[in-house]
Amino acid sequence: MAQDTKKDEDKPKRADTIPHKETAGGTGSLEAAVERERNPVKRFFKILGPGLITGASDDDPSGIGTYAVAGAQLGFAALWTALFTFPMMAAIQFICAKIGMVTGMGLARVLRKHYSKALLYPVVAALVLANTINAGADIGAIAAAFNLLVPLPVTVMIIPIALAILVLQVWCSYRLISSIFKWLTLALFAYVGSAFFAKPEWRAVLHGTFIPTLRFDSTFLSTLVAILGTTISPYLFFWQASQEVEEEISMGRRTLQARKGATEKELKYAGWDVNTGMFFSNVVMYFIILATAATLFKEHKTNIQSATDAAQALRPLAGNGAYFLLALGLIGAGFLAVPILTGSSAYALAEALGWKHGLNAKPRRAKLFYAAIIVPTLIGMLINFVRINPISALFWTAVINGFLAPPLLVIIMLIANNKQIMGDRVNRLGINVLGWITTAVMFAAAIALILTWGH
Repeated sequence: MAQDTKKDEDKPKRADTIPHKETAGGTGSLEAAVERERNPVKRFFKILGPGLITGASDDDPSGIGTYAVAGAQLGFAALWTALFTFPMMAAIQFICAKIGMVTGMGLARVLRKHYSKALLYPVVAALVLANTINAGADIGAIAAAFNLLVPLPVTVMIIPIALAILVLQVWCSYRLISSIFKWLTLALFAYVGSAFFAKPEWRAVLHGTFIPTLRFDSTFLSTLVAILGTTISPYLFFWQASQEVEEEISMGRRTLQARKGATEKELKYAGWDVNTGMFFSNVVMYFIILATAATLFKEHKTNIQSATDAAQALRPLAGNGAYFLLALGLIGAGFLAVPILTGSSAYALAEALGWKHGLNAKPRRAKLFYAAIIVPTLIGMLINFVRINPISALFWTAVINGFLAPPLLVIIMLIANNKQIMGDRVNRLGINVLGWITTAVMFAAAIALILTWGH
């Protein structure tokens, strides 16, 4: 079912309708499903959804490449960043989830309704551009990872990979897509396994994990900025909010009024989901850095530029086990990340322009939304056939995201503290402090990006 159009949006709304009580306790709600389940393990897995998928998608092939480079260049001195970024990621993604749940709208639609279009359109345009380039690089990375396992040319595999991703997004139901995404998250455990093949020196690992190292040379600062940019990315903000809305539509809350509001239990479950997803994301990040630090940094093989470079360099040092696990993890990560990159662009564009949208919708009812998925995927595919250096493309993606994230975070924090939009669900003190700290850190990262430019 497509999301409602401007007709619903224009109905008068009152802040005291938030939080709602009625629909949340219905038989089709997450609350009801969780409370009916007696097995505690199954109950926990019922809670997992958008937060888990969003967290796993953050470890896309370009992100994996960033973490591999960090481990190869900085060694165990980069491990503490996984602990440092976790609370910031969790705070921002929970705020985005809450905005989607309480307003019943995706982030771009909230911006369109409450803020100037002169602000909205440049944000969406920058997001679509960065995501399209990133998706193209990730499609190429999936093909390169297949090439590590089977002797087929990379260019031969790019078109079938792009078409397979489009078939999943366009012709599969939202529930099936969500289930496939959840299963694809398991591929990322390959990176945890690969770290143990590397046989690290655990004393040095503990030191690098719990005693932060901070240097002010260009290599360290540029790597730190790259880590922050790839872990706290704008596409995650839009995807998280939109998927919370999709979850509610799939429960039968098809009108904006039915979705508006969230109970304490709903927000608590969303918090568990988001925290689990972000923790999982950072565990994968941690073990990628650990594996490359224990092997490539130790052997002074610091000249790697991608995740596939890391897998090939690791093979003689950590053995075939680490090599195959890294290749399989890269394939799974790519098939998870590309649909989320193009999907978040499509949600943002459709919400900004008032199109019918949603993976719950049939293609014939949301043609422009699905066109906004198909066209960037095909453009991303074509990037791999022209003379564009993928590393340079990812650099410019990082630049766009690096300058887009800080002002966007300010807007997100203002929305989350606006009683007219959020009613009684405005941010509490703890989440507010974390959110503003994250915003300040990302502004500092953008300044550092300028200072380290060209170094």
